[in-house]
Amino acid sequence: MIRVLVVDDEAMIRTGFRHILDTADDIEVVAAVHGGQAVRTARQARPDVVLLDIRMPDVDGLTVLAELRRMEPPPVVAMLTTFDMDEYVAAALRSGAAGFLLKDTDPEQLPYLIRSLADGGVVLSAKVTRTVVDGYLDAGPHNPAALGVDRLTERERDVLVLVAEGLSNSGIAGRMHLSSATVKDHVSAILTKLKVGGRVQAALLAERAGLLRTVRGEEDG
Repeated sequence: MIRVLVVDDEAMIRTGFRHILDTADDIEVVAAVHGGQAVRTARQARPDVVLLDIRMPDVDGLTVLAELRRMEPPPVVAMLTTFDMDEYVAAALRSGAAGFLLKDTDPEQLPYLIRSLADGGVVLSAKVTRTVVDGYLDAGPHNPAALGVDRLTERERDVLVLVAEGLSNSGIAGRMHLSSATVKDHVSAILTKLKVGGRVQAALLAERAGLLRTVRGEEDG
């Protein structure tokens, strides 16, 4: 079972997410609370995945994220927002969030997204904008992080593209006909060469470097 904690200041949102996720046989919502209860509840319930509202009146979502990241082991955290251009999204990604979801995400997609997060996948709303990417990475072709892509092997670039598409380790393994252990080693090497702290940062860097646009162009052709 994938244990999920929902943190949002609106009771309707908490109830809605709980109802949707509880219909999945492999997902259990261990608690649905407002921001002030988030850290204490997470320490007690030990969730695998936390869906965390990025804007709450009682406590800042970024502050909660920082506390959750200090847990050992830390849960996977995806930020919830109403706006696809939320000014706090870039800061959350830099602080270790595994992605973000709009609150109006298709209910049928939620269980799939939770499974992907639990399996190490990157989850970014389909409405991710260039503003979010530019807010995370400094603009310019000579960005040191973007230049790190040149140090990747061809196989590592292939893995990075699939990471950026949101695939988990097992998903990448199936797509590339590799073992999950081999994929894990490739991801570790990618993060080291790119000098980033997590998969979502690597995914955004791949977008900045143009890898996804290149792949999409080849597919369109």
